[in-house]
Parts: sequence; structure tokens; C-alpha cells
Amino acid sequence: MFADFLKRLTAPAPEPLAETDARLALTALLVRVARSDNDYSAAERSRIQSIIAARYGLDDTDRDDLLARAEELETEAPDTVRFTRAIKDCVAYDDRLAVIEALWQVVLADGTRAKEEDALLRLVANLLGITDMDSAQARKRVEG
Repeated sequence: MFADFLKRLTAPAPEPLAETDARLALTALLVRVARSDNDYSAAERSRIQSIIAARYGLDDTDRDDLLARAEELETEAPDTVRFTRAIKDCVAYDDRLAVIEALWQVVLADGTRAKEEDALLRLVANLLGITDMDSAQARKRVEG
């Protein structure tokens, strides 16, 4: 279902993503981090719903549709390294930084920082071109 989208995303010289495609890719990344500890909890799913509704101004129907498509895309997306690098090439820095903050919200949603989630978040931040300092500041904003 997402073969064309993934082909465009991982092309050698990808074009910037249209807003709706960027939303889908970034939401799929939120899902990937939430699933990284093999416990995609209701709290994490709810946090993702809150994040995408607020970030994109979606009503419940549109929010749930985006999340369902992102959950499906996440299962079809290539390995995290290629997927994240592709997002980096197609999405502006400020949006990537906002995603890191959102990822910290997801990681902390269930009250537990699993080592798998921490490790994946460090990798994702690096691959998105976000500095450790910016990621740490994003985490502190979420914790505060």
C-alpha cells in the first residue's frame, strides 16, 4: 500500500515531502519508537493521538485515520536508519526538532524509560541531525 511513498522517501535524491506525507512519516516514526520496547501501550498510543491532534489541528476522525495509516506504514517502512535518514532529507530542521520533543513525550508516556526506547531515541535524534544537547533540552521540556 505504501510502496510508492516509501520509494519516493528513500530515493537517492528525494524531494521535500508534501505536508500530508511529512505528517504520515513523522507519525510513523512516533509509532516506531513507541513499539521499540515491544510494549505499544495504551498510554503511548493516547500520547501519539494527543501529539498529532495538537500539532496538525486534527479532529478525532482525521487523527485516528492518520494514526492508523502511520501504524501500517511503520510496519512496512525500511529499517530505522534508512527510514529516519530519509525523513531528515525531506523534512525541515525545526520540524525534526519538534518530533524529537514529541518522541520524548511518547517515551515518557507510560512512566517508564525502557532502555530500548532510550537507545532508539538517541539513534533517531542522531540520524535526524539533532544534537545531543538539543535532544536533552527537548527531554527536559517534556519532563518539566
